[in-house]
Amino acid sequence: MRLRPSALLRFYSLCGLLIQAAATKNKVKGSQGQFPLTQNVTVVEGGTANLTCRVDQNDNTSLQWSNPAQQTLYFDDKKALRDNRIELVRASWHELSISVSDVSLSDEGQYTCSLFTMPVKTSKAFLTVLGVPEKPQISGFTSPVMEGERMQLTCKTSGSKPAADIRWFKNDKEIKDVKYLKEEDANRRTFTVSSTLDFRADRSDDGAVVSCRVDHESLNSTPQIARQVLEIHYTPSVKIISSSSWPEEGQSIVLTCESKGKPLPEPVLWTKDGGELPDPERMIVNGRDLRISFLNKTDNGTYRCEATNPIGQNSTEYVLIVHDPNALAGQTGPDHALIGGIVAVVVFVTLCSIILLGRYLARHKGTYLTNEAKGAEDAPDADTAIINAEGSQVNAEEKKEYFI
Repeated sequence: MRLRPSALLRFYSLCGLLIQAAATKNKVKGSQGQFPLTQNVTVVEGGTANLTCRVDQNDNTSLQWSNPAQQTLYFDDKKALRDNRIELVRASWHELSISVSDVSLSDEGQYTCSLFTMPVKTSKAFLTVLGVPEKPQISGFTSPVMEGERMQLTCKTSGSKPAADIRWFKNDKEIKDVKYLKEEDANRRTFTVSSTLDFRADRSDDGAVVSCRVDHESLNSTPQIARQVLEIHYTPSVKIISSSSWPEEGQSIVLTCESKGKPLPEPVLWTKDGGELPDPERMIVNGRDLRISFLNKTDNGTYRCEATNPIGQNSTEYVLIVHDPNALAGQTGPDHALIGGIVAVVVFVTLCSIILLGRYLARHKGTYLTNEAKGAEDAPDADTAIINAEGSQVNAEEKKEYFI
């Protein structure tokens, strides 16, 4: 059987349609395993952001990047938005990478990579822009500050996103318990941060360096620091130092008056016992030193050093005792006179005791009779008791006992 040409044409057309439908079905089935991959990006304001979209399996399907406003930036390798900051980095069937330079806070948002399959598949990448804090400034310091006055120093920085952190230090030692305030800027994107340090001025703070440090993730571990050197004025402190701890007659001594104050105290004033120095020829003042030559007993007394500056005055005293070198030398060996005196007293006391004991024994020398004789209890004394007793006088004499 022979087919007509028109029927043969219809047969070929039907076969073509079947083949095309099968190819389309295979293409859709293959695209089901394709999916674009992106990553979130964080960049510092003014820096460059790189946006990359990758597809592991792609059968020549187009890729596209669009911004948060859904404006197309690049379609494959074709630039769609007129923005000189946006450039193509790489374009292939498996990757579409672009860069955005000089990033501003307004560039922050969600960017979309689209893979034009059936249906279209997308992946989101969020671009975070960090606002860099401005260099901090310290305010509230008025030089000089008087000791005891209360000071309030304020450190302030603007333009940070997110809000920056402020820390206080005094000579590299951190100060805790400070006030902290955060305010949103007019652009409603960045923050102004301030911190106040409140303390009472002390003389130990003079010359100290107070620093305000701003920490923020955009600074790459390199904080911004503002410094302020403190100047504290205070009354003098005074101390006298002696060149000798045991001054002796004939020697010299130097008394040094150490005074500290801000401003530096004027030349010190030396006095003795509440009056002027009595012997200017031997007592010479040189700056803060008082030198006394050829010491003698008349130099004993209380010496006062007085220091004064515009804030006030202060003084201290030193009691000078001049020693006799001969007396000191005599005390170096045993004191024989003292020892001899002690021995003489002991001997005298011993002799007196012996004499008194002898006199006592001599006064009590005699005899007594025992009570063995009859009538002893009625007799007025021991002899009478013996005489009255039974027996002869001889027996009475035998009953006597002597003592000394």
